[in-house]
Amino acid sequence: MRVDTTLPGNRVGDEVVRAVNGLTKRWAATIQDGTVFSAAGVWPLLALLADGASGPARAELSEAIGLPADQAAGAARELLGALGGLPGVGSAVGLWTKRTVQVVPEWEAGLPAEAHGVLTGDLGADRRALDAWAAHRTGGLIDRMPATLDEDTELVLAGALTMRTRWLSPFDEVPLETAYEPWAATERLGLRHRSTLLDGVGVADTPHGWVTELKVPGTDVLDVHLLLGEEGTAPGRVLGAGVDLLHGPRTVVPGSRLPYGEAGPGLRVVEERCPAPAPPLLDVLTAAYEITADHDLLQRPELFGLTTARDTRQGHFPGISGFPLAVGSAAQSALARFGALGFHAAAVTTVGAYGAGMPPLRHVRRRVDAVFDRPFGFLALHRHSRLVLAAGWVTDPVPFRRHPEDSWDDE
Repeated sequence: MRVDTTLPGNRVGDEVVRAVNGLTKRWAATIQDGTVFSAAGVWPLLALLADGASGPARAELSEAIGLPADQAAGAARELLGALGGLPGVGSAVGLWTKRTVQVVPEWEAGLPAEAHGVLTGDLGADRRALDAWAAHRTGGLIDRMPATLDEDTELVLAGALTMRTRWLSPFDEVPLETAYEPWAATERLGLRHRSTLLDGVGVADTPHGWVTELKVPGTDVLDVHLLLGEEGTAPGRVLGAGVDLLHGPRTVVPGSRLPYGEAGPGLRVVEERCPAPAPPLLDVLTAAYEITADHDLLQRPELFGLTTARDTRQGHFPGISGFPLAVGSAAQSALARFGALGFHAAAVTTVGAYGAGMPPLRHVRRRVDAVFDRPFGFLALHRHSRLVLAAGWVTDPVPFRRHPEDSWDDE
């Protein structure tokens, strides 16, 4: 039976999903250390800007989003509508302008109802209003809007995206035993899970070496994929391989078909003796993590199609307003939390415009040990469409807490 991979709601198809995931891959290629980011949180804003832009700015934004500019607004609205209809996912867009900025009605009509607010010019009051919006739209996960506000700010376009899922099979909290010295110096919170579903893990041969992929299924068809590359492989290459595995032709060899012995990064397959007939076993050990990150998108304007749009000598968005506008700031604040019971992620993105004793052992079974005990990547996604909602690289797991009242997971 064919599985429908479009998002529900407005039926966003594979073209848009690939475009958003393409931005995820390109962004991932730029990271060097532990972080979390959401291309799905940036993409709709860039698409809305592309719709209202002209000249070179329009062409650069179109290239960044991977769609023609004349299709951008419709795709952004469909994506936002579909995300808003997904259980466990929250999505919102907000626009604030000074009273002197008259927004083109046709462009504004494409925004969600009641999305348009006012910048009063009182920087303290405007900052409090934007921060309150960010906190409300992310359920308190992010309490401050990453917007630069000053007397020259004429317009702020913002997006919020959240994802919450509970594991279908929770993990047990254990101390993480690892020989990786930066983590071994402080006892870390490990998460262990045992299952008979060997194919939850697999290994892929990628252009940059072997990559182990572990799928952690959650409620509301929201999953997290953990990705472990060969030692020394750059984070962006591991994450990029993970994105390719969502769409590309390369095959992941599942746990049930892996050879005995060291089968891939962090993977070992053995014959385990046991006292009675037993099903095969997948034994997973990973690390709990919480990551927050702030990104100045203008540090890499070419990645987001904002090179020309920063030029304040002229306006670039006549389709948004007759008032000449240029991009003065663009930023994202993001969070990812992976615990024994589930996963949370949130991102708020803004663009400001200026003027993640045994009895006898007579039987054997196949056991696959999967251990993520050194830096690894993650992709949080919608299972059927394979749209990546958040991605990141784990370098500093949560410390182990020995007292129940100090439990880290607040699911």
